[in-house]
Amino acid sequence: MKALDHTSFSIEKGEFVLIVGSSGSGKSTLLNMIGLLDRPTNGKVFIDGIDTTKLSENKISSFRNKKLGFIFQFSNLLTDLTVLENVLLPRQIAGTNGSAEKDARELLKTVGLESQMNKRANKISGGQAQRVAIARGLINNPSIVLADEPTGNLDSVTSDMVVQLMKSMAKKLNQTFIIVTHEPEHFGDVDKIITIKDGKSYVGNPTSELEVIA
Repeated sequence: MKALDHTSFSIEKGEFVLIVGSSGSGKSTLLNMIGLLDRPTNGKVFIDGIDTTKLSENKISSFRNKKLGFIFQFSNLLTDLTVLENVLLPRQIAGTNGSAEKDARELLKTVGLESQMNKRANKISGGQAQRVAIARGLINNPSIVLADEPTGNLDSVTSDMVVQLMKSMAKKLNQTFIIVTHEPEHFGDVDKIITIKDGKSYVGNPTSELEVIA
């Protein structure tokens, strides 16, 4: 059985997009392909006009660090590091420290965690940890932010706060947000909803290609 079959759609720069579908429909597999974590066995994935399926492993890693940011259902913070140190990690991995600490502090201020920067990650609440994860996902100034069930582990009040934060960041930075969720009602008005059922999408023509413009 194919995880995805003739899935095709296009996303424009700055769009806030939801990918929805039942468990096992192929949502996370699709997000992994857009995030260059998995390669399609057939078809192509275009990001910013580049056919990423033709990139070598080394180039994929570099491309991912420059173009993509990730936010997951669980914040996955390193508990022995401070909030600030967790946000700095992707910049350190990319080897582009430069103004990293200044940028990280500014992001944490933007997500309302200016007073929590020097706390250990295991000393903050779940909602605060998810806001740290958003800041971490944005530290490399990615063109595209991919989020896999970012509100799935939060209560309704904190979930609403995180949704509004992501929407405001998308608008402020003109970044593309692509979010897998089984709770689309929590996100209100969005630019596009892509429904996946049995590996097939309900958007676009079945050409086995998908394109994300960053």
